[in-house]
Amino acid sequence: MKMRYSLLTATLLVELVCVEAKEITFTEHVAPIIFQNCTSCHRPGEAGPFALMSYNDVRKRGKLIQRVTEDRIMPPWHAQKSAFKFHGDRSLKEEQISTIAKWVESGMPEGDHDKLPSLPKFIDGWQLGKPDMVVKMNEPFPVPAEGRDIYRSFVIPLDLPDGKWLKAVEFRPDARNVVHHCLFFYDTTGEARRLDKSDPDPGFRRMRQQGRGIGPLGGWAVGGQPEKLPEDLAYYLPKEADLVLSMHYHPSGKPERDQSSVGLYFTDQKPSTSFTGVQLPPAFGALNRISIPAGEKAYTVTDEFTLPIDVEAFAVSAHAHYLGKQLRMTATLPEGETLDLLNIPDWDFSWQEQYQFEEFIKLPGGTKLASTVEWDNSAENPNNPNIPPRRVRWGPESDDEMGSLTLLVRPAEGQNIGTLNSLYRLHVGQVARNPKPATLSKPVEGQAQERGNLIVAGILQRSDKNGNRKIDRGEEPAWLKRSFDRVDANSDNALDQDELMTALKRLRR
Repeated sequence: MKMRYSLLTATLLVELVCVEAKEITFTEHVAPIIFQNCTSCHRPGEAGPFALMSYNDVRKRGKLIQRVTEDRIMPPWHAQKSAFKFHGDRSLKEEQISTIAKWVESGMPEGDHDKLPSLPKFIDGWQLGKPDMVVKMNEPFPVPAEGRDIYRSFVIPLDLPDGKWLKAVEFRPDARNVVHHCLFFYDTTGEARRLDKSDPDPGFRRMRQQGRGIGPLGGWAVGGQPEKLPEDLAYYLPKEADLVLSMHYHPSGKPERDQSSVGLYFTDQKPSTSFTGVQLPPAFGALNRISIPAGEKAYTVTDEFTLPIDVEAFAVSAHAHYLGKQLRMTATLPEGETLDLLNIPDWDFSWQEQYQFEEFIKLPGGTKLASTVEWDNSAENPNNPNIPPRRVRWGPESDDEMGSLTLLVRPAEGQNIGTLNSLYRLHVGQVARNPKPATLSKPVEGQAQERGNLIVAGILQRSDKNGNRKIDRGEEPAWLKRSFDRVDANSDNALDQDELMTALKRLRR
């Protein structure tokens, strides 16, 4: 018996060694991973900056691919595993990441050509198939090479003879390098046409985005993938409505011209119910008076809302700008169990998308939705556009901040969506009147000290001509001349960091 076990153990060890010793090749092991998870974007005409369609394509960027897959930067999928499965999850499994790493470290052998899989059959152009209607901006809009972000709206007459049920909107940016996001609206009031006519440049600045005769139709952001609304859900597009594109342009360093297109997908099936969004905090955080101190590493805003009716959730999304760090939404059921709906622990402003659940998620009345949005305004944040950091407040520009999470839901059978909408509007009013204060990573005194340190660092950077980390006599700015002798505690005709801090405190008195 012992001999039998010994032989069995030896056999298993030999098999394990053989598996470990087996050469990992591109054609047999790596190509299937790349073709299924990377090539859809990394091919001509799509968003990827280079092609990944052959052995040579992948080999010359092998080390880069190893690094970005190990860091989970690529494929772009920032949501952690939640309590529910997401449709179209692009994240790689650990064994796939390990296979790529081992292949690169072993010299990236190509392998047997006969084992190379065929490239998948990708959809070129419209990802949802041929649209029922294609429209585009009436004329190109010039985006300068540099300057502040541009918010511009464009009206496109649809001339629909009858109202239509709209299943999906697919947005195709023309100048991909500068189009950051676009919100879609319909307008039956003629306001968009009047604003466009009164502005001599293409498009117009802005218009109200809600009210009688104006309604939302979704949107697109960098990284967003087009999706049809599930089951029989649909937007209603009224007769003779105009389509309004509310665009956000981010200059890329060279002049661009954008004339983006939109595909509309209709359905003849009237939906059996409507749907709505619960956004926490409301208005992308504007009502919370966001004001993030320079140097603050974990400025956090939270919000909660209890569902008054049974609902079925089908999608969730998040939004913030460069300083966004972690965005999370949970659902605590009436019996006390807390489930993750969306958790993005490392936010990326350059890749935003809506996460659609594989199945409708049933959330009973009494479920508490809770959101947490955290920003990092420290110099250690590699995404911070301001070095040294400065105070950042809520605003629409990319170097301003905002943040929220939005859950899309439909009422469960027999439930009244009006009840949900009414109570959510009350919640919005309550947040506007009495927003929860943000939490900070350190006490206010610590914030003040850090701001002072940042100011001192800036003074030294501008004024220290000889590089001795001090302000010598003759290097001081004008405001420091009168107090130089009083704060020069060492009487060495040079001010160090502590003495500069003293000078700042004197200036503030």
